[in-house]
Amino acid sequence: MARYEPKTAEPRQQQRWSDANAFVTKDTGRPKYYVLEMFPYPSGNIHMGHARNYVMGDVVARHKRAQGFDVLHPMGWDAFGMPAENAAMERGIHPKGWTYSNIANMREQLKLLGLSLDWSREFATCDPEYYGKQQAWFLELFKRGLVYRKDAVVNWDPVDNTVLANEQVIDGRGWRSGALVEKRKLNQWFLRITDYADDLIEGLKTLNRWPEKVRLMQENWIGKSKGATLWWPIAEAPAFLPASPEGEPNHARDPIEVYTTRPDTLFGASFLALSADHPLTRAIAEHRPDVADFIKACAQTGTSEVDIEKAEKLGVDLGVRVRHPFDPDKTLPVWAANFVLSTYGSGAIFGCPAHDQRDLDFARKYDLPVTPVVKPDDVDTIEIGTEAYVGPGRIFNSDFLNGLDVEAAKAAAIAKVEEQKQGRAETIYRLRDWGVSRQRYWGCPIPVIHCPSCGVQPVPADQLPVVLPDDVTFDVPGNPLARHPTWKHVKCPSCDQDATRETDTLDTFVDSSWYFARFTDPTADAPIDKAAADHWLAVDQYIGGVEHAVLHLLYARFITRALTDAGMMSVKEPFAGLFTQGMVVHETYRRADGQWVEPTDVDLTNDAGVRSARQLSTGEALVIGDIEKMSKSKKNVVAPAEILESHGVDAGRLFVLSDSPPERDVQWTPGGVEGASRFVQRVWAEFDGYDASVPGDEAANTALIRETHKAIKAVSEGVEGFRFNSAIAKLYAFLATVRDAKDTGGEARRQALSALARLVAPFTPHVAEEAWSRLGEDGMVLDAPWPVYDPALAADDEVVLPIQISGKRRSEITAPRGAASADVEAAALANPAIQAYLSANGVSVKKVIVVQDRIVNLVVG
Repeated sequence: MARYEPKTAEPRQQQRWSDANAFVTKDTGRPKYYVLEMFPYPSGNIHMGHARNYVMGDVVARHKRAQGFDVLHPMGWDAFGMPAENAAMERGIHPKGWTYSNIANMREQLKLLGLSLDWSREFATCDPEYYGKQQAWFLELFKRGLVYRKDAVVNWDPVDNTVLANEQVIDGRGWRSGALVEKRKLNQWFLRITDYADDLIEGLKTLNRWPEKVRLMQENWIGKSKGATLWWPIAEAPAFLPASPEGEPNHARDPIEVYTTRPDTLFGASFLALSADHPLTRAIAEHRPDVADFIKACAQTGTSEVDIEKAEKLGVDLGVRVRHPFDPDKTLPVWAANFVLSTYGSGAIFGCPAHDQRDLDFARKYDLPVTPVVKPDDVDTIEIGTEAYVGPGRIFNSDFLNGLDVEAAKAAAIAKVEEQKQGRAETIYRLRDWGVSRQRYWGCPIPVIHCPSCGVQPVPADQLPVVLPDDVTFDVPGNPLARHPTWKHVKCPSCDQDATRETDTLDTFVDSSWYFARFTDPTADAPIDKAAADHWLAVDQYIGGVEHAVLHLLYARFITRALTDAGMMSVKEPFAGLFTQGMVVHETYRRADGQWVEPTDVDLTNDAGVRSARQLSTGEALVIGDIEKMSKSKKNVVAPAEILESHGVDAGRLFVLSDSPPERDVQWTPGGVEGASRFVQRVWAEFDGYDASVPGDEAANTALIRETHKAIKAVSEGVEGFRFNSAIAKLYAFLATVRDAKDTGGEARRQALSALARLVAPFTPHVAEEAWSRLGEDGMVLDAPWPVYDPALAADDEVVLPIQISGKRRSEITAPRGAASADVEAAALANPAIQAYLSANGVSVKKVIVVQDRIVNLVVG
């Protein structure tokens, strides 16, 4: 019997698929199914951590194809972004060459995995053909009022002269330059995602094939909250603040506007806190150096809520006092505080320390009053120590609100401030409009022209795409487009006078916000071919990491709505089904000097249960580190080529799917992939040793047919339910059944092997094709229909029935399926565990309720 040789079999089958154009998308009139994995950034190499994502999608695509669907399963590259510019600066190369070289390398690595991808639809977001279409729809949204410019606070690196994302600010410093980051106001481009806030929340209710945690994350990010806007009149202020001009607003003297979701706690207020860039804070800073220094210090922290939450709570008393809305005789101090976001409400809050942990930390630091006003229903009073009370309860210490529950008190407080004309009910959102400006070269140029006379002008459609110039350098910090000698200088399309191009480029999240629609026809003259998009969208199954659960998915949902409203397609939700897969993790290994070592350069030993590691190339002892997700930085990666060389790609595919549920992490181990390799070999052995002339025993044949139908049912349900590990476990068991069924032959064994080849095909497609051919079947298993089971044959002969007493499971029995109730009752009452329970508790059975093939309930007394 010949051994299965993946080194020759896998390339042979891949060439066979390629010669047949097997994965080119067809529209034959059958039902459609669109499978998409989040496309990769071309960093240079694919490892088995990436592979798990694409292999999961491949299982779905192959299964749906076998079920009779026309399948769209494309691949592309999320190719713009800072890593390419960093490579240009560090290595003296051009981002374009670096990116396309990486794409070529990764494409070949992906092809090793035997994925059923339609490569004819491939594109990269840095292709002018792609980003030119993006510029076209961007201008359509500009025309529709969804694009605008305004000043915004950003993270500014004064050494690299660029805006940094929050993730690029580490301990207040630029991640690459190490310079202290400043907060600056720059004129930025925005998309009006807030116009769709309510619709985005409502849409989440329809996404019943999304993980609940992802829907909740999106809802929290949008952050719809109902509350009240209050005006706190200024009672005392420094004399240096300007007087109010007659009939004109004066931010230094006007009442301070505060938005709150907890008006029920107003009687617990002990201070107001303003953001560092609140107009009143800045007005006072012009006269007080300590306030000016405070603003500078705040400018050197990140702009994200996470950065602000982690920072020590700091503030400065501004010397202003305001009157309480419900008690004109009571005044509160006004502080500037580093934890107040200028983007939330009006950049001002009232502090109720007893019922907000952040306010309490601040109050304890600066010795401000702490007055509890909400207490649990079952206590008379409440003491606040180091933890704020944020639970439900009733109001006290609060005049007319006393005795009300929290929700009723909120309504009563809002009614009161509206009656006194000191506030209004209001709904606001945590979501802010999407800032899409990036001061960098390697991105999609924003297609507008700035004219001194005409203002901002859209680039005419016949001048698209606005293509990035190739002749740029990165020898000095900053955006090369801003200093390019010719590219940015153009004529105004309206007045033909000298003008300049916009030198900011678009956030890469814009590139990935619509790529799924372009895949439906990547050669269309329009950005989106409406007929193709209407046929293929929504994506039936989208697969990717949970780290994209908020921003990418939220932006894609927004852009889909905007482009649908612009008439380019007809869907609101781009992804009907979403699955967020776990990662592939691997041990890490380090030398004494801290350098990471790749697993291929490690020799592991286990002496009496003590594991140790040495570097193969040097013999140096290594430290075995934590098990972490595969990453190039820690060198704990396994490449598909390594698996092909040692065990074959099918074994690698099988292992990343079989060792744990797909939503959880899977640890890569040599033993695990060796076990998967043995399974592949055993599959081949059954087909290689098949002899069609052996008739087999009739009873054994009948039993094998039943087991075949049970396997088809279990594997089908596992694939449909994204329980790939369960499906593979059944395949292991079914293969063992086939191997052990020595007395079977003829049509029974042929049916079993035919089903086995088709069932393993989504997971291990290469050996499945080899097995299909060995069985003598025509064509490719890829085109064979998915096996169908007979429910009667797939039903188990026996069922396990739990026995409950007073609603609690006490034992179980096994009974023939469809057994008479009297027989089940007798078996339940004779069960030793039930007899012991009855005796120990001194009770007897008053009634037995049998639900056929489901459960036995005993009523005792």
